[in-house]
Order: sequence, then structure tokens, then C-alpha cells
Amino acid sequence: MRHFQTSTVEQRRVVDTDFATHPLEVAWASEAIFFVDAEQLDEGGGPLLLKVQLSVDGVNWLDEGTAFEPLRGNVSAFRRVSHFGGWLRLEGSLPERGSAYRVTIHLVAKA
Repeated sequence: MRHFQTSTVEQRRVVDTDFATHPLEVAWASEAIFFVDAEQLDEGGGPLLLKVQLSVDGVNWLDEGTAFEPLRGNVSAFRRVSHFGGWLRLEGSLPERGSAYRVTIHLVAKA
């Protein structure tokens, strides 16, 4: 029987600048899926950019290579990840000043 864990790493967090999600230790897992619900709060239309990062120690982070398509408006999206280190998180950026989003992000890990 496979084991899995679903964690909410951000719950309705308002972001208006670059950020990183809460990290999650998932060394026991063989695959993971990030689920993102984003609600644009501004009128500017600037995108929300998200990429997966991994870490061996939860302190020093490297880009994993998986990125979301630029998110605009109210949208739900997901990305699958495998062959990662002990920790995972998302790094987000808002390249246009004045952009703001409310995000809920879940990380599902499976062994």
C-alpha cells in the first residue's frame, strides 16, 4: 500500500512581492505534486511566476527545473515533481510592480 501526505504550505496568503512557501521535508517520498489556487487581487494583470526548489538541508535552496506557466487572473494549476532532495518548496515572483495575489498551495507527497 502506498503512503501519501497532503500538506497546506500556504493558506490564502496575500503576496505582493517575491516570496517562498513554507518548506516541507519529504525525503521519504518518491513523487510530489504542487497544487496552486491563485486569485488576482489587483487590476494590473501582472503574472505570478512560480518555480519548484529543492534542498538537502531545508536551508540552502536550488532551482529544481520545474516551473509553472505564468499565472494570471483566478486560476488553479499543478506541477508534478520526482527525483528531489529531502525538502521541497515553491519560489514565487511578481515581475510587475503593483501586482497582488491571494494563494493557497498544497503539496501532496507519495511514497
